[in-house]
Amino acid sequence: MTEGLPVPSPAGLAGISSLTMDPECSQLLPALCAVLADPRQPMADDTCLEKLLDWFKTITEAGSSLLLLQENPCLVELLCHVLKPQDLSSRVLSFSLRLTGVLAAQEDCFQYLQQGELLPKLFGEAGPLGGAAWTSPAVRSGWIQGLRSLAQHPSALHFLAHCGAVDTIFSLQEDSSLFVASAAGQLLVHILGLSMQGPAGGPPSLEAGDWPACAQKIVGHIEESLRATATPQITQALNVLTTTFGHCHDPWTQVLWVQLSPLVASLLEKDPVPAAHSLVDLLLSVARSPGLSSSSCGLWETLAQTLSRLSPTQAGPLALGILKLQDCPQALRAQAFAVLLQPLACVLKATAQDPGPSGVPPGTVGDSVAAGTPPPSKAACVGLLCRSLAHLELLLPLPQRPCPWPQAPLLGAAVTLLQLCGGSARPACDTGRHLGALLLGCVRVQRAALDFLGALSDGTGKAEGPAGPARLLRRAAVLCASSLGRGWDSAGRCVPSPAFLGLTRSCAGEALEGKAGCFLHVCLRPPRAGDAGVRCPSGVSQEPRLQPHALLCLLQVLKKAFQATFRWLLSSPKTPGCWDLDPHALLFLRDLLPVLQKRLCSPCWEVRDSSLEFLTQMTRHWGGQAGFRHALLASEVPKLTEQLLRDPESYVRASAVTAMGQLSSQGLCVPPAGPEHQGGPQKSLLVELLHILSTDSEGFPRRAVMQVFTQWLRDSHADVAGDAEQFVAGVLQVASQDLDWEVRAQGLELALVFLEQTLGQPRSHCPYAVTPPVEAPVGPLAQALQLLCRVRLFDFAFRALFDCDRPVAQKSCDLLLFLRAKTDSSSGLQESRSSPDVASVEAALQSWQAGDQAQPLGDLEPEVVLAVLRSLDLEGLRGALAESSDHVERSPQALLQDMLATVGVLGENEADCY
Repeated sequence: MTEGLPVPSPAGLAGISSLTMDPECSQLLPALCAVLADPRQPMADDTCLEKLLDWFKTITEAGSSLLLLQENPCLVELLCHVLKPQDLSSRVLSFSLRLTGVLAAQEDCFQYLQQGELLPKLFGEAGPLGGAAWTSPAVRSGWIQGLRSLAQHPSALHFLAHCGAVDTIFSLQEDSSLFVASAAGQLLVHILGLSMQGPAGGPPSLEAGDWPACAQKIVGHIEESLRATATPQITQALNVLTTTFGHCHDPWTQVLWVQLSPLVASLLEKDPVPAAHSLVDLLLSVARSPGLSSSSCGLWETLAQTLSRLSPTQAGPLALGILKLQDCPQALRAQAFAVLLQPLACVLKATAQDPGPSGVPPGTVGDSVAAGTPPPSKAACVGLLCRSLAHLELLLPLPQRPCPWPQAPLLGAAVTLLQLCGGSARPACDTGRHLGALLLGCVRVQRAALDFLGALSDGTGKAEGPAGPARLLRRAAVLCASSLGRGWDSAGRCVPSPAFLGLTRSCAGEALEGKAGCFLHVCLRPPRAGDAGVRCPSGVSQEPRLQPHALLCLLQVLKKAFQATFRWLLSSPKTPGCWDLDPHALLFLRDLLPVLQKRLCSPCWEVRDSSLEFLTQMTRHWGGQAGFRHALLASEVPKLTEQLLRDPESYVRASAVTAMGQLSSQGLCVPPAGPEHQGGPQKSLLVELLHILSTDSEGFPRRAVMQVFTQWLRDSHADVAGDAEQFVAGVLQVASQDLDWEVRAQGLELALVFLEQTLGQPRSHCPYAVTPPVEAPVGPLAQALQLLCRVRLFDFAFRALFDCDRPVAQKSCDLLLFLRAKTDSSSGLQESRSSPDVASVEAALQSWQAGDQAQPLGDLEPEVVLAVLRSLDLEGLRGALAESSDHVERSPQALLQDMLATVGVLGENEADCY
């Protein structure tokens, strides 16, 4: 079958190692090639073929492809066999084409295959191109990928130019498969770059007329496509140029752009502009290319013309890209910024109550917007506004953002959008009313506006004009709170109230003092009394249950509102010399807590869960500040949070545990007060959390309890510091028997914290970290180890060392290695190497490792612990645990065995199944 191929000369292979693959794999490969060549055999799936191809790539990258073929002639037989007219699987044919490309990437192997006429038969017109297999996208894709792999040297370039492959690639750009068409365009870019490398590695000529024939052919095809009337052809040419300028930065690219830029610019003269998105990508790719001088090739003028010709939706990405450029004319930057601001300027103009200035930079509102014409359809209007908000949000943190930044107008636009979506805006003109009808109840715009509103909080200190930082905080925070407290009907539509309308009109520029609290108490979404095991405040009415889609919309807006509110509170101006919250922030906080209080009573568990997470965030940041503490303790939020520890939903219980742990750490827990608790002993939070850890049927609350306990121990919480030994012993006893591996792993984390506190804190590995003074050990090493034995820490750690869940075993191994390192540095205690207790413990550990953990360790003594620690190969165990579970099955030999086993070539039990 290989009679047409020459025999490689041994002299030509001198000095190359003959070991290109394992002998076991070499023995299995002929059988596998025979299976692949036999159309009657059931074929392995694509994953196995991909792994097989990756293996061959690894071999050829590390050695000689020609030697691989010499030592394994079955590979050549496979490639020759697929050329025969037969009903061969398209997957096998595609694999063979790609394998040929991998082998022919080395020039000596390319010449070997070329002499045997194998390459023309596979990639020329005599190959799959003229057969029925070509109808399969997999074969066409394999043909392209094979050529992409072999096109690495001048011989391959000459082959492509003379076998007609370039013309076939041109046609494949219009393939019905998007993957094939995209791969064809990328292959053209690769061939163009390869042909322009110049003879013998020298620089190519900068005269386009002197370029290689293959390069001229590709450029000519691009020119022809740019002159075409069909948009798909123009798109293909623009995509090829975009990839070219993105990957090739040699001087010849500037010559290419100068030659093609008139054709690109001529596209702007058409109405509408064809392939606008691809044109934007190309212009930005050219502007970012370090190989081009933008000022000398007329690029700035082309960009300005494009901004003026494209619609706002099409021009947005181009404007954002221009503003991200480091070196750009100021006039072009101003034009690009005006494009991004134009949709929001339209919103402000359409909803303005008076004809005064909007505050946006002059020239922002174009003719179409000035005429009061928003996008005709809701989809177009929503898409344009969301993209504009997203682009401006991306621009906010950049150092090259425009200056001055119109903070107040942008904030006003975001506020107005929220009012339009909520139905509270009262525009005076028909255009504004039409815009309100388009945006009413639009969750997508609400999410985008809340995201943008939160991002604007970073620029409050730079705000200018009458809306200073404090007032910006007030306006933004109230709007976020309105999203938190808005009423909804059963269909998910916003239900505005008179207080809501009055407040949001105030947000547009009137005084806000004293109105936020009124709105938040009237417009809150009322919870259902007694629902979900939560005792809601008296006088709260029930609400209709939401439909699933409406509930999802509410949750999305709610989460965004929480995030934006938190960011605005973080950015509130600080009084010099005072670390407490700003008075305006405290005033808003007193209005916000009733909102949060009633959200904690929502019948929707997702709302309760998100509210608890928000409470935890606030407590973590401001729990030590007097104003926050006073406002929180004056509300019913701590009491409701404590009640949610018994919520029927496990996610809510877990979030309540985390929130209560944070409140307790800051001293913000209020003991239960009420008739049912009067006259009796009050149940501490520690006892409540221990009960959850011991009895909760779901894993999430138990994991949260362990995280809280670990943090309490690390922070020396008052409930823990009083008797840390009893606390740790009780927690470890429960955690060690938990069926959830994350609870056991967190138990080991708590044990490590206790170990560090007992033996002394480990030093930081970062040389720049501020290291606190290392506390002296509690006592002599023997006393410290005796304390660890009493809390049965070693029982837990040794048992976890052989845990069936790898993360638990790894954490136990790390803990014991830390302990051994600490004890090795001290010579105050010697282990007992020959004690019967040591032998008993080692026997128990061996039994545990074998899977029988019924044998107890008994009471451990420090000397026995030290001896066992030194006898264990903890380093070797850590290395074994670091290996993936399928490190054996991932070997090439296992792959070949599995593929053969699927067709019954191997006997039973001869394959590693995974």
